[in-house]
Amino acid sequence: MNKKQAKNRIEKLKKVIAHERYLYHVLDKSGISDTALDSLKNELQKLESKYPEFITPDSPTQRVGGDVLDKFAKVTHYVPMLSLFDSFTQDDIKDWETRIIKLLDDFALLKRSGYFCELKLDGLAMSLVYENGVFVQGATRGDGKIGEDVTNNLKTIESIPLKLRVPEKEELNKLGLSLESVKEILKSRIEIRGEVIMTLAGFNEINKKYKNMGKQLLSNPRNGAAGSVRQLDPRVAHERNLDFYAYEIVTKMGQKTRYQANKLVEFFGFKVVPQNKLCKDVNDIFKLHDKWDKKRDELPFECDGLVIKVNNYDLWKKLGIVGKGPKYMMAYKFSAEQVTTKVFDVNWQVGRTGTITPVAKLEPVSVAGVIVSNATLHNMDEINRLGLKIGDTVILERAGDVIPKIVRVLDKLRSGKEKNIKEPDNCPICEKNVVKLKGQVAFKCINKNCYAVNLRNLTHWASKKALDIDGLGPKIVEILNKNGLVSDVADFYSLKKEDLLALEGFQEKSVNNLLDSINLKKEIPLEKFLYALGIHHVGEETAILLAKKLGFENMKAFDLVSKVLKMSQNDLINIKDIGEKVAKSIKEWFLSEYNLKILKKLDKKGVCIKKLDNKDVSKDKIFSDKIFVLTGSLSQLTREQAKDKIRKLGGIIGSGISAKSDYLVVGKNAGSKLEKAKKLNIKVISEFELMQKI
Repeated sequence: MNKKQAKNRIEKLKKVIAHERYLYHVLDKSGISDTALDSLKNELQKLESKYPEFITPDSPTQRVGGDVLDKFAKVTHYVPMLSLFDSFTQDDIKDWETRIIKLLDDFALLKRSGYFCELKLDGLAMSLVYENGVFVQGATRGDGKIGEDVTNNLKTIESIPLKLRVPEKEELNKLGLSLESVKEILKSRIEIRGEVIMTLAGFNEINKKYKNMGKQLLSNPRNGAAGSVRQLDPRVAHERNLDFYAYEIVTKMGQKTRYQANKLVEFFGFKVVPQNKLCKDVNDIFKLHDKWDKKRDELPFECDGLVIKVNNYDLWKKLGIVGKGPKYMMAYKFSAEQVTTKVFDVNWQVGRTGTITPVAKLEPVSVAGVIVSNATLHNMDEINRLGLKIGDTVILERAGDVIPKIVRVLDKLRSGKEKNIKEPDNCPICEKNVVKLKGQVAFKCINKNCYAVNLRNLTHWASKKALDIDGLGPKIVEILNKNGLVSDVADFYSLKKEDLLALEGFQEKSVNNLLDSINLKKEIPLEKFLYALGIHHVGEETAILLAKKLGFENMKAFDLVSKVLKMSQNDLINIKDIGEKVAKSIKEWFLSEYNLKILKKLDKKGVCIKKLDNKDVSKDKIFSDKIFVLTGSLSQLTREQAKDKIRKLGGIIGSGISAKSDYLVVGKNAGSKLEKAKKLNIKVISEFELMQKI
């Protein structure tokens, strides 16, 4: 990315983030998911770090919260309420520690005092002011400097003391503090900070009540808490049974560490999160993070990670603040959201190559911001590995842009009425016998005339990753097929206006647009053409590799036959990331009589292949001929963005780990590919390391 591209990207990111923050912080509405917004902010932060000349005062990295609502009085925070930088991996935390060590001249003090780790509550940050021990004002964070006065609403929360408790002498002695000194300071202005939340039990209870009353339900606990605090009528806040957890005392009372401050606010009568813990080093942090990442569903509130804070306050002064947040603390987010749901059935679907795949039908559930009702089970081996039965309660996981998957069966919740999942005897579409080929885990329909297989092939040809024919989606393809207008991919180029207008729902404008879209895709790039053919085991990357091998000249569709058949099995296997199974599949496709007829038919319809551009295979790119395999959920990029960046630098995207692989890029929740890579001594790198290489 050059400077001009970086500047454009930064401007676009700022606009999108600003809009999403307005929805979330001002209007209390959900836009994109928190993880998606975190990813955008992370990308912006990294770009601005690389190109600091493009940092402007209006950047989201230079501010904390959203605009203040006009309906409340304004409150100025004497000490700004800062936001946090986010991290997602152990490497991120290690890098953060490395940065702060460089800024400190007393690493021994950091090592002795350690880190105070707090569960990151998903609520609304608040500042509470006490005078002479009495609660006098409560304010939202607002933009970090100016908040909203919501005192009356906060007074309805039982866990906020209206008068501070005076600690016992023995309690303060344990912290090394003097009772006389604390009593004297309590007479002045004291500021406590914490989080207003709605517990999961409270959220469920109020929604049950609202449902019975016919009122609109709350969308989630966080919005429920924020909306309650921002009501002009305190009775609304009172009925929603909110909670408050204190996490900081701003006023100096002799406390020298974050641990002491946590105990001090507890002695004053506030609730503190009991799971918060002092960790001696990053390894302790990782253990705590892993523990609560796995046990999140046992917590009474929503929590999306840890907040890691340097324990010693003297080091806070030395480390200081940059941009929107302090250098002495870091948010360490949990992995992908997981929810529970029930499997009420398993259907078998037929793919374009005849492979029959089991799909779990789920009770619809929201996971990572998306309503999910289906999840692929891949094959019977996966079903057996999970021990899954119809009727089971399962844990469903969706990480970033990764397809939802069932990761665990909660067999202790079984009622005894669950049913075993049977292997398919017949194709669910054509009802012909299915077979399990030797050495494979999948079942296949071997009927070449199977309606489902043919329909998938037709749909695949027009799909976005293949020819991307606008207006030729799955429903239109099915209509054309059912009406006898299209039986193979070459038939798309024989469609006539009058035939289409005779179909129900087809209008002249849409018909003209469809025919124009099809005609525009008569000249097809070689790699797209190879992928669109639907050759078994030949995905996008393999199609690109094969295209590079087949040459750089314009040709007719049928010319491919002689070019491919001239290559021996070994010639194909010698192509990077193509193994024996893929090579055999390619050969078999071009030896099929049916497929040869299709190629000849495409020639007659005027379909031709564009030569591959030599620039696409330049050997001086940093990733030239290096095979990258991706696993897990990426936080900074989507899978497609990462693949595109690797391809542009000459790299090859592998579908699975093999001895030919060069790198495995690991995100969150890495699967079996990681173990296999270690066994084969394949270099494993994090997403952060990939971004550094890019």
